Amino acid sequence: MTKPALLNEAQLAENLTTLNADALAPWALADGKLSRRYEFKSFVDAFGFMTQAAIACEVMSHHPRWVNVWNVVEIDLLTHRSGGITHLDFELAGQMEPLAKKLLA
Repeated sequence: MTKPALLNEAQLAENLTTLNADALAPWALADGKLSRRYEFKSFVDAFGFMTQAAIACEVMSHHPRWVNVWNVVEIDLLTHRSGGITHLDFELAGQMEPLAKKLLA
């Protein structure tokens, strides 16, 4: 498996702007990771989101660090084999956002 290229500052800023254009709450760059906090109505909705997102993760073979406490899911994306943020992180975040929107509506 090839190592995806790290995004430079300009690419990070451009991708973040595009990702956040339709997001209900912003994704952010923090500590070298692409991060987002979702707050759902219930644990079932939070877990439902994680279940749906897990399928996208498996298809991409790209897995987040995420924490779930009751109705909250906190996500950190980072391409471990590249040692930073790549296009894969933004692609996965872009797939997660519409899944969350269905459950947050």
